[in-house]
Amino acid sequence: MNLLMKSLPLLFILWAEAASAAEYQVTITGMKFSVPPAEMHVGDVIVWRNDDIFRHTATAHDKSFDIDLPSKSEGRLTISRAGAVDFYCRFHPAMTGTLDVRP
Repeated sequence: MNLLMKSLPLLFILWAEAASAAEYQVTITGMKFSVPPAEMHVGDVIVWRNDDIFRHTATAHDKSFDIDLPSKSEGRLTISRAGAVDFYCRFHPAMTGTLDVRP
């Protein structure tokens, strides 16, 4: 069996994992985070979009991410682990939310 035939199963698995990743958006408007989608999985991408006139962050309480979001900007996060992660804005701590990520 040649090398190409041996690597096909691995290539298929890598392609299937990449093809199954979804992209979700969490928007900041009026000093509030939108509700994160409930169907997020490890490997999915969250696009954080700040539509406010103020600078914000999306910061995990467990320090697993900290995304700076100037006004009218976006930031991306690839989800790396399952579980619930509470987040907030460092500049406006009353702005909070929770990501519930499935395996």
